[in-house]
Amino acid sequence: MVTIDDVARRAAVSATTVSHVLNGTRFVRPETRTRVEDAVTALGYRRNSTARALAGGNSHIIGLVISGLTNPYFAPLLHAVEKRVTDAGYVLVLGDSHDEMVLEQRVIESLLDRRVDGLIVAPSSGFLDAGAPRVAAAGTPLVLIDRGVALDCDQVVSESRESSRRLVEHLIWHGHRRIAAVIGLPGLGTTVEREAGFRDGLAAHGIDVDPELIVAGDSRAETSHAAVAALLRREDRPTALVTLNNSMTIGAMRAIREAGLRIPDDIALAAYDDFEWSDLFEPRLTAVSQDVLTVGSQAVDLLFARIAGADAPFRRRVIDTTFHVRASCGCR
Repeated sequence: MVTIDDVARRAAVSATTVSHVLNGTRFVRPETRTRVEDAVTALGYRRNSTARALAGGNSHIIGLVISGLTNPYFAPLLHAVEKRVTDAGYVLVLGDSHDEMVLEQRVIESLLDRRVDGLIVAPSSGFLDAGAPRVAAAGTPLVLIDRGVALDCDQVVSESRESSRRLVEHLIWHGHRRIAAVIGLPGLGTTVEREAGFRDGLAAHGIDVDPELIVAGDSRAETSHAAVAALLRREDRPTALVTLNNSMTIGAMRAIREAGLRIPDDIALAAYDDFEWSDLFEPRLTAVSQDVLTVGSQAVDLLFARIAGADAPFRRRVIDTTFHVRASCGCR
């Protein structure tokens, strides 16, 4: 490995001068700067960001921990975060927790070992017990996204409860009273809030909640497919269905198609989470969409403020959603 001393010898200067050229910490004469830069290029010298961080500087690395790269929600979120981070001159390092507490803790520890300047985390249901104490012990700035957690830190989430209630009430407006819901992983803030919104919508219209019509999709297409297929085999099957994330919507639509049913003629469908390509569905999907770009960019802004030493109270920003009325609910 080429060291800063190797660069100094080739350029016939001190290691301190090389450091000043690389970090811009002091004026260096143009001819000397040129010699150093030529030596860096010739030797292929690369600065060790971890060593700089250990020495008390910044690594200029931001860690992002999300919970399922296959989920269509996370692709635009990753794009928004990455653009904001790189525009600020930082590098983004990504880890996937797969919504598993042990794996999430391992990913977080790996990022902390690399002396990241800050972390953005979409927390698993076990984050408070495993990941959070590790981040707190390291004193690393933290921002949570997507899922709210009872923790003193900055958080950026999409509005969930009222948006889910609105989906249910729209289906009730179409005359449906036997409405099923496919909910996400237990323990996630989004699961709790969206299920509460579903129940709110029914209660507002005097409809009793049938526990058998609230099924676990575990935020995954495969689990949702099996759960909805079982619902559709019932003699008293629901006349309408609310899916509470986009992966579960995919599984539900597959189950409906395999059952030989038509949307919305045989069963109406409304979803939390939209797709970039939802207009290609037939019928077009009635859905709540999240402003993912705003979630991602605001999370980075809050994190950079903490890295810069901001001592303001922790903030929880709730980003509004948009309700798209299309055809899968029964609207023509």
